[in-house]
Amino acid sequence: MNSSDLLDQLFDFRDYGALLALLSGSVVAGVVLGVLGGVVGVFVMRRDLAFAVHGVSELSFAGASAAVLFGTNVVAGSLVGSLLAALLIGALGSRARERNSIIGVLMPFGLGLGILFLALYQGRASNKFGLLTGQIVAVDNPQLVTLVVVAVIVLVTLAVIWRPLHFASVDEDLAAARGVPVRALSIVFMLVLGLATAVSIQVIGALLVLSLLVTPAAAAMRLSSSPPVVTVLSVLFALASMVGGILLALGASIPISPYVTTISFLIYLVCRIVGSRREARAARLHLSR
Repeated sequence: MNSSDLLDQLFDFRDYGALLALLSGSVVAGVVLGVLGGVVGVFVMRRDLAFAVHGVSELSFAGASAAVLFGTNVVAGSLVGSLLAALLIGALGSRARERNSIIGVLMPFGLGLGILFLALYQGRASNKFGLLTGQIVAVDNPQLVTLVVVAVIVLVTLAVIWRPLHFASVDEDLAAARGVPVRALSIVFMLVLGLATAVSIQVIGALLVLSLLVTPAAAAMRLSSSPPVVTVLSVLFALASMVGGILLALGASIPISPYVTTISFLIYLVCRIVGSRREARAARLHLSR
């Protein structure tokens, strides 16, 4: 394959306008997921749950794979798998060491179960591949409605528990001493994370969901320590990754996830460089005083 053929596969903008109109639902889904991932990702980073995202996504993948095998609703299967994983992690893993052990057990089990279901499935190979790496054409109107409803539920829930959840995320022991229901908040947030992971998998795939629920927030935290600023930046970075990735992938013959993950990584890289320079400059000013 020569470089011209490779570029045609990666970036093919012929009939782009028609494709954009045809797949406008995917762009809307990208906007919704960008807002959802940006907000949820802040608490994922604050609570050190990046590993948990991967664990939840594996059981979500298993649930979606089971739905594909048995011919039922894939979104429902994904949600069941995610919520089951979230409940187990939230209820049994109150401390980081316990949580990581549970996630380490769940991840290979969920991935192995999902691979088994897909191996037994005799339908189109693209359906199998899409669950792992995402599909730009996977978002139809019913799925878009489900995505919007789940996003509203997640965002409203976070708005209600925002202050105590932030307190518990910053200092869990102090929050517990002040009477904050730390364990209950942990379970509620894990359920919220499960919902966000399940709907994200429908577009970006199970293997690369971290680029939506972790990387934008991690990039934002390199630029600011202010919770409101971090949240706004995280949403903007997630929107740029999702919508930019979808717009680039519209005319391509490869899955959407490489575009989303590349944009997300580049944003993080730039933020890390800017943040490091700012820290170095602050250190020099401190030493000069």
